[in-house]
Formats: sequence, C-alpha cells, structure tokens
Amino acid sequence: MARRDLYTRLLYARRNPLWGGLAYRLLKLLGAEVPRSVEIGEGVVLEHGGFGVVIHSAARIGSRVKIYPGVTLGRADVHKPMEQSEFKSIEVGDDVVLGPGAKVLCKEGVLKVSNGTVVGANAVLLQSTKENEVWAGVPAKKVGRRD
Repeated sequence: MARRDLYTRLLYARRNPLWGGLAYRLLKLLGAEVPRSVEIGEGVVLEHGGFGVVIHSAARIGSRVKIYPGVTLGRADVHKPMEQSEFKSIEVGDDVVLGPGAKVLCKEGVLKVSNGTVVGANAVLLQSTKENEVWAGVPAKKVGRRD
C-alpha cells in the first residue's frame, strides 16, 4: 500500500467513532472542511493537502477521486435558509478529478458527477455530468471526453 500523507489519514480517520472528532478538527485546522457525515470511497486523495476544500455534509464521494485545493461541493442556493432549500446531495463517482478551485454547486435534488469526469480548474459546475466527460468554464460546459 502506498504511503498515505497526513491529510489522507485524517480524511479517513474522521469516521472513527473514538477519535474521529479530533481528526475532523485537525483536518479543519489544516484548511480542509470535510464533515464526518461525508461518505468517502477508497483511494481518495486531497492533493497538496487540500487546503481550502469545503464539502457539504450531505455529499458522497466515490473511490480514487483526486480533490485539489480550493474545491467546494455545496449548495447553489445559499441565499435561502437551509429549511427552504431543495438541495439534497452531491454525489461524486469513481475516478473523478476535481481541479484546483473547482466549484460543484447544486440548487435542487441530487447533482451527480459521474465516473471518470474531470472538472477543470476554477470551473463552476451546476449540472450533472455523464461518464468520462471534461467540464470547464464559468458556468462549466462540457468541453471534451476523457480517454
């Protein structure tokens, strides 16, 4: 097994019933907000420590996902009180790459970032994707396919 850095260890330790709270707080102190409720698959990496990463508590992340610094997964309707929001969740599939500064924002229901999708640097993704697509821009548009 490859050596896991401190950030990755803390990312997985958040779910531990005994010291998960401490791991969550340490990760937050290091600059990554990943609530304990977030389900995370195997092999997820916070590249370069994931500084500035913010993930909504209702999000789910698949396996082998690369999350670069400055990524946000959350609600697009933050101007509304949570009780009035129609947001349910963001689901990130397997083998997804979330580029530096990428924002994945959901207004209603469940937004799905399908397996193999790449969300480019500083892109603002507001809709679900299909497998192996490449998205870029503000708002993000499909710009290609991933081989």
